[in-house]
Amino acid sequence: MNIQIDSDSHFSIHNLPYGIFSTPTKHKRAGIAIGNQIIDLSVLYELSFFENKIHSNVFNQSSLNDFIALGKDVWMYVRKIIQELINEESDFFTKNHAQFLFQQSEAIMYVPLNIGDYTDFYSSEEHASNVGKMFRPTMDPLLPNWKHMPIAYHGRSSSIITTKQNINRPNGQILKGEDVIFSESKSLDIEIELGFIIGKSNNLGEPIDIKNALEHVFGCVLLNDFSARDIQRWEYQPLGPFLGKNFATAISPWIVTMEALKQFTTDAPTQSQQVLPYLQEEKRLNFDIEISFEIETAKQNKATVAVTNSKYLYWTMEQQVAHHTVNGCNLRVGDLLGTGTISGKEKSSFGSLLELTWNGKEPINIGDEQRTFLQDGDTAILSAVCKNGDKQIGFGEVRNMIVS
Repeated sequence: MNIQIDSDSHFSIHNLPYGIFSTPTKHKRAGIAIGNQIIDLSVLYELSFFENKIHSNVFNQSSLNDFIALGKDVWMYVRKIIQELINEESDFFTKNHAQFLFQQSEAIMYVPLNIGDYTDFYSSEEHASNVGKMFRPTMDPLLPNWKHMPIAYHGRSSSIITTKQNINRPNGQILKGEDVIFSESKSLDIEIELGFIIGKSNNLGEPIDIKNALEHVFGCVLLNDFSARDIQRWEYQPLGPFLGKNFATAISPWIVTMEALKQFTTDAPTQSQQVLPYLQEEKRLNFDIEISFEIETAKQNKATVAVTNSKYLYWTMEQQVAHHTVNGCNLRVGDLLGTGTISGKEKSSFGSLLELTWNGKEPINIGDEQRTFLQDGDTAILSAVCKNGDKQIGFGEVRNMIVS
């Protein structure tokens, strides 16, 4: 038996992303996506496939943390041996494939990690400028510190969810005219982001040098930072986001590894402000990841609302890691860092409904319906692909319906 992989599949042999899944007859465990199937890594371990290079069944768990903590040499070994398994006809594959191959359509996917901490950055110049133009029209759109360091806030890891989980419309304090009221949010928004997973810890008090920053990253996921703009607008000064953000953040269930992504790099934007030495890079690179945002309504109207790209980010992944730890902060295996909303220069590449509708003043069309922000019954869908010649990998999708 050969594994059939469609030419437009997100999960080609060049990808091999990791996730946590269950099937009707078996509990949560680790798998790798290939085509429309899942390779059950826990079964491969039980069949002695890893030749005692991995000394306990870290795959028979409900998170990937213990596997990731084994380090890069183990990650590379597993990637190599799985590629060989797929590429080569072997007696092992012929005899055992029915035990370790499962259809993705039969699986339930889960948040793949125990996420101890979650930090969300604000790394897109276009997004930050758009927000500044809307809310500080008589001032410089960017605040004075923005081009000196990657700005961030500490998010809430307990409310991180994955695909096919509903978003409950949040309630909170809202300023209506001159009155403060308690109400459900009427301005529920999305933010198109990339999340990256810490794969190697640093000790408390030991900053990560920017030259080594990517050695501390295991892989990336899509991230939708759901935001209640009306709640956020009233609460965010002076300490930043709180209830307008912490009710739900959705990530895609498959972690695309840095090894898979390294063939899809591109030049990052030139920084117009010289940064301090700890943020300086010999060569500034971003990943060329095209991210699409669709809305599907309760009436089953569907439209692609925006297409953006992580290559637009002003602050690179390395700079975000270096800045996060420059004060000695310790990152831990499984921590999640978000890039912040990714917007390009064109309106079609804006990464939030706040920007796409210019704070609700310019509705967008979804079939015969219009939207300024998300309504109940709407499903927000993020998906992403990377292409380089005949090579393509993807992230799958993260889709979440709004309910009251």
